[in-house]
Amino acid sequence: MVVSIEVTENPSAEALDRIGKGLTSFNEADAGPADRRPLAVLVQDGDENLVAGLSGYTAWGWLYVQWLWVAESQRGQRLAGQMLAAAEQEARARGCHAAYIDTFNPHALHVYQKAGYTVFGALPDFPKGRTRSFLYRDL
Repeated sequence: MVVSIEVTENPSAEALDRIGKGLTSFNEADAGPADRRPLAVLVQDGDENLVAGLSGYTAWGWLYVQWLWVAESQRGQRLAGQMLAAAEQEARARGCHAAYIDTFNPHALHVYQKAGYTVFGALPDFPKGRTRSFLYRDL
């Protein structure tokens, strides 16, 4: 069988979909159904403008927080901790036993640790001059 290898920064939507479905199929055959479900926590101001949010998913009994953002005008009000708590509550309701998150922001690292997350790994200079920390907590 002859194959070709292509490197691109513009893959087609179909190629990305095939990769995702192929890996999902393999993982589920190997580890069992993931029961992957999206999860978002949205914070709006009185005018219904989004001022903070958390996005991630639950799968295999874990909550993964992919993105957590708070608008500059809303920082310092403990919204990150409140969003984490809300996401964790929903994850527990979905049967999850643990959660994980990563960051390279020193302030966010402190917030996550204050919320009960523990560093289990780190990548130095990711990005240059920072350390990307990987954290988890039992639910």
